[in-house]
Amino acid sequence: MSMAGPFKMTTSGALSMKIGAVSDLIRLPKQQGTLLVLWPTLWSLFIASNGRPSAKLLAIFVLGTFLMRSAGCAVNDIADRDFDKFVERTKARPLASGRLKVKEAVFVFLTLSILAFTLVLFLNPLTIALSVVGIMLASVYPFVKRFSHFPQTVLGMAFGWGAVMAWSAVKGDVGLVPALIFLSNVCWSMAYDTIYALMDKDDDIKIGVKSTALFFGDRVYLALALMYAGFAALMILAGYFEGLGPVYYIGVLIGFIAFLKVVSSVKKSPTREAAYRGFTANAVLGGVILVFIILDMNL
Repeated sequence: MSMAGPFKMTTSGALSMKIGAVSDLIRLPKQQGTLLVLWPTLWSLFIASNGRPSAKLLAIFVLGTFLMRSAGCAVNDIADRDFDKFVERTKARPLASGRLKVKEAVFVFLTLSILAFTLVLFLNPLTIALSVVGIMLASVYPFVKRFSHFPQTVLGMAFGWGAVMAWSAVKGDVGLVPALIFLSNVCWSMAYDTIYALMDKDDDIKIGVKSTALFFGDRVYLALALMYAGFAALMILAGYFEGLGPVYYIGVLIGFIAFLKVVSSVKKSPTREAAYRGFTANAVLGGVILVFIILDMNL
């Protein structure tokens, strides 16, 4: 009896720590990234569905977004485990700190990817085929920073691919409008992930990884404004070719002005805290744009 209690407590404690490590691996307490993947997916889904997507498609893409973003976090940490321990922001991550083994993280990644792919099997053949590209983009992204200053571009492609899939799931094809939404998201993702990369500039220089924040240097704030302008211009074009109404354009304009405000705030206070606030603001503003899309198509 005296040994059973401590043994049970130790086993329970170890399991609890492992669950906590998996939670940190997939960023369960921090869902800003999931929202940043979800918003362009829903922009496309609602536009393709004339403002009223089916409950089935809505559920598949919301859950699928969570699963794939979580899988992306896992593969990112697997790829960066030898870098993360030297970066102030990431040194406590489960693989960098030794709380998880690589094989455990691989298991989490494969499990989440299989679950996400299972959801896609309820969609049409074209969307199933497109999902393979999405998994490839999510898997390749973490390695781009080793040889290119533009990993943020690949991130934008990975994060925006859901918009292409959502359109395909509704329409059964892919045309100009989803392509424009996809490209607008590449611009948007490059902007907010460049802001995110500002937090790690000094550490990235030391360990030799690349980013758009380092590439643009002193011109980074001008580059951010131009990226957001590209986002707005492409969204306006998407609205024009789809024949959307004035509420939609007002939403895009409000979003663009708010994004420029974010750039100004980060520029005034170039700290890690300000950069993180600027990054998280994007996760909120993407939802604001979705509200205007829904209003425009249902009024």
